[in-house]
Amino acid sequence: MSVHPPQGPGVRLTWVQPEDLVGHELRQAAQDGRDAREIEERWYAAGGAPAPDRAGASEPPAPPRLRELAGQLLDELALLESPLAADEPTGPAEIMAACPHWPGPPEAAAAVGRDRLHAAWLGRAAGCLLGKPVEKLSLTGIRALARAAGNWPLATWFTAHGVPPELLAAHPWNRRSAPTSLAENIDGMPEDDDLNYPLLTLLLLQRHGRTFTTADLARLWLDELPAGRTFTAERIAYGNLLAGVEPPETARFRNPFREWIGAQIRADVHGWTHPGDPAGAAAQAHRDAVLTHTANGVYGAMFTAAALAVAAGGESDVHGCLAAGLRVVPPHSRYARAVRLGIETARTEGEFDAVVDRLHAAYDSTHHWVHVLPNAALLAAALTHADGDFTRSIGCAVSGGWDTDSNGATAGSLAGLLAGTPTALPDHWTAPLKNRLATSVPGYDRTGFDTLAALTHQEALRP
Repeated sequence: MSVHPPQGPGVRLTWVQPEDLVGHELRQAAQDGRDAREIEERWYAAGGAPAPDRAGASEPPAPPRLRELAGQLLDELALLESPLAADEPTGPAEIMAACPHWPGPPEAAAAVGRDRLHAAWLGRAAGCLLGKPVEKLSLTGIRALARAAGNWPLATWFTAHGVPPELLAAHPWNRRSAPTSLAENIDGMPEDDDLNYPLLTLLLLQRHGRTFTTADLARLWLDELPAGRTFTAERIAYGNLLAGVEPPETARFRNPFREWIGAQIRADVHGWTHPGDPAGAAAQAHRDAVLTHTANGVYGAMFTAAALAVAAGGESDVHGCLAAGLRVVPPHSRYARAVRLGIETARTEGEFDAVVDRLHAAYDSTHHWVHVLPNAALLAAALTHADGDFTRSIGCAVSGGWDTDSNGATAGSLAGLLAGTPTALPDHWTAPLKNRLATSVPGYDRTGFDTLAALTHQEALRP
């Protein structure tokens, strides 16, 4: 009996095709100051294309000869030394040595209550959900859609009601998210990786405690995280694990997304469970981040965890939280410069639209919309401008474009902690969540945010 191969299109998996990774690595090399001109010339002379602008995979797939060349060039690019490496270490000891104001241990043990953690979970969910329908949209599109609905500055959910059809055609909502994240469609919190990862961190702490290793996290992912729920650096690292690559090399091997935003969106629970201890939160976030990221990608997780730890302690305002986050980031790194740029721009510009325009002018031509640096600048600017107000925090973070759901989630997490209780958050943000979270993380589907707060509180109390 003869067997014929199936007809029709194959599986075009995003964020992993070698021919797509080369363009992203060439862009990262340019940002790092690595001289990749000769490699770039060979790639384009052979018929290679730039990285897809917003999607995760190009069409059509590359022929075998070009795919083979792509793998070779990725390996060659990895050998180019970055002139910025001394200012942007990845090892924990080197990071601490580079930070002259690294925080010491807390003088007294701080506590975080269930209500504060409940507000953090709700804030993260609401900010994420606000950003979901406009993820991948241009800044022009986001502004046009919100203004057409009378929702600018952003003060409530996006909606298609009242928006002219021609505008919806010109700027279509995120195809996967709109059915569950527009005001008229919200029915509980839909699944999102920005909520899946905090759940996985909770599982990690329940199983291994605060002394977990990066290898423990890797095994947890293989056991509990569906590969299809990973993206960018996480997907590359997951594939590397399956190929037998050991952490932390999983973050480096053919991974051009290692300085993107993925580790930053995984940091919340590390901060929530270290109230008043930014150094402890940052160290724990580091062990998580190095599975998938290096340098600035790792700093995003450490900065976020430290800032949230201070907020969880309840003894600082938002500006003190951001300052604490900067203390665990090497001051000469591009991440520290991005955060400082965001803060300074928010302080000098009266209108937040002007803040956003300046940040986009600084980053749009050089960085992908999921890269950690532009998003760090925007997050810091949004939180600074909002001055602790919950609606303005998530509204500003989402209104600035780029990775809208991730920035909205982190801004909502910190602003929720500062609010202190669920009742301090406006009802129009929390009621549609219906105390219900959808997820593919085993054991947590349809769990209530109050239950998650109680579970997180247990981990915050664990020695």
